[in-house]
Amino acid sequence: MSVAEFVPQPGRQAGRDPHSIPLDEIDVSDLELWTTDSHGGYFERLRKEDPVHYCAEGEFGPYWSVTRFEDIVHVEKNPEIFSSEPGIVILTPPPESVLQGAGFITMDGPRHDAHRKVVQPVASPRNLKRLEPVVRERVIQILDGLPVGETFDWVDRVSIELTTGMLATMFDFPWEDRRKLTYWSDIATASPQHLEVMGRTQEDRQVALLECLDVFTRLWKERRGKQARELDFVTALANASATGDMDPVTYLGTLILLIVGGNDTTRNTISGSVLALNQNPREYDKLRADPGLIPTMVDEVIRWQTPLAHMRRTATVDTELAGKQIKKGDKVVMWYVSANRDETAIDRANEFLIDRPDSKRHLSFGWGVHFCMGSRMAEMQLRVLWEEIMKRYRMVEVMGEPVRVASCFVRGIQTLPVRLHPK
Repeated sequence: MSVAEFVPQPGRQAGRDPHSIPLDEIDVSDLELWTTDSHGGYFERLRKEDPVHYCAEGEFGPYWSVTRFEDIVHVEKNPEIFSSEPGIVILTPPPESVLQGAGFITMDGPRHDAHRKVVQPVASPRNLKRLEPVVRERVIQILDGLPVGETFDWVDRVSIELTTGMLATMFDFPWEDRRKLTYWSDIATASPQHLEVMGRTQEDRQVALLECLDVFTRLWKERRGKQARELDFVTALANASATGDMDPVTYLGTLILLIVGGNDTTRNTISGSVLALNQNPREYDKLRADPGLIPTMVDEVIRWQTPLAHMRRTATVDTELAGKQIKKGDKVVMWYVSANRDETAIDRANEFLIDRPDSKRHLSFGWGVHFCMGSRMAEMQLRVLWEEIMKRYRMVEVMGEPVRVASCFVRGIQTLPVRLHPK
């Protein structure tokens, strides 16, 4: 089945008035809400009526939804109560999955800190300063190669190409094989439904991830004991005391974390930026009148898109959250996509405003010890891209409806038809 052929089937929530469903039957993990982009009304109701909400029969089993900004910050502040182990997504991988025990994002405490410290310098301000001219050169090459006056897929030609190129640089990965990084990212995060859209099976996922591990194990062995000319993730991991003896499963989990973090988030925000400006033409007019708004526009797009809709924690003890009794072992899902529309925390949260004064007040990068270490990298890529777009084009016009990823984790755009209008 091709992406274009995927049509969500009529469900029990999408297309209905969120207030017509009994509160205890609301399941915001229902994938049809995400493929139809109709989850917003459900989160709005939960924020007002039941901000910490229990779903007994969810798409991926029972779970708690945390929907307000400050409640999510509370969960993030208390990792000893709300643990990242054994997983950070609502779907728990089956025992046979090669993603069981994935990288340091599923760790807590000193072990997490030690692993993160190894790769953090790759995304440091110093390294970003070195990489910005590289990003700009690639952006120019991509934009100058686009067709003018005809419709094409922005996701494939721009969003994927830019982010995959950046990933290849940060891993020092063979350039000619860079699209493998995109494939591994997509198949690693795909829900069972999205695997069908991709024309793949669970077995295909296992094969792909084992291929990923095999390729990166060869790179690990080549770089072990060597100094890199320019810092890259693999060399850093292979030669640090905290990570140099990682077992294969932990290594694969760390790789997928870094690949997904560098691919899905930036790629879907790039696509989301074009869509948001088209859906809010007054804001696009503001940008044309003052390209100096690009930095705050980038922040606002990151909030508006929220490329990773949620992160999950697991309660380590019986505890209370916003008056609700959470039991040890319960899944607690922090819905960043809801917190970013929380009117009690963000003024005019349901409006897209590219000149928002408090533009960095959002939870798209998480909060606390697990705050996204690649946040500045993502912001830089988006800023450079839009600086170059505004030099060339009066408008990047969306020509049809986007096809959205069947996932309640990656808030992704699969295809986005556009046409360029030069200045």
